[in-house]
Amino acid sequence: MDSPFDVLGLDPDADESEIVRAYRERVKEVHPDQGGTVSEFRAVQTAYERLQDGYDPDDPSSVHEDFDQQADDPPQYDEHFVEYLNYEVLDDFGWELTDDDLFEKAARADLDRVDYGEILVEPHESILEAAEKHGFAWPFACRGGACSNCAIALIDGEVPPPNSHVLPPELIDSGIRLSCITTPVTKDAQIVYNVKHLPGVNELLLPASRFKQAKSD
Repeated sequence: MDSPFDVLGLDPDADESEIVRAYRERVKEVHPDQGGTVSEFRAVQTAYERLQDGYDPDDPSSVHEDFDQQADDPPQYDEHFVEYLNYEVLDDFGWELTDDDLFEKAARADLDRVDYGEILVEPHESILEAAEKHGFAWPFACRGGACSNCAIALIDGEVPPPNSHVLPPELIDSGIRLSCITTPVTKDAQIVYNVKHLPGVNELLLPASRFKQAKSD
């Protein structure tokens, strides 16, 4: 097996910023929408995960621990219900992401179904895939965790991030997730989508025009 450094085209002494930059470039190059293959795309994601998990170049046998093998796995559900809200309507009503009753207010506001409602997410689906299955066109670009175009804010529930993403720890800690690569592990969750222009999140945007099927609005 090639080392993760080889897959990302890096020297073994590359620092964290170089690793993130290389991952973002490689995942764009091998994305199936850009002429790459699924196997290449997954190889790049796996390489990044291994480096994030502390891959030791002097110990090639070191591998990353899959998330679903971790000790404190949550209960498994056959389906998950995600209550969603469009960030763009918050200004119209003077609401804030930090409002304790944000979703209660949204439920009473008679919003269009595009802006507020609930979707069913199957265990094998990402939140973005579930939204699309329900007929919604939420923003995205790479579909591989290499940008923030599909970013959502987690308000309630648990939506753990996988290792292969570019969000820094401070954004993860504040509840930001990427809808293209995450799914809830709790029965219910509340998320605000379309938060790609929040401070910090907007620094990781990619031009949607680089991807054939991307949605920027």
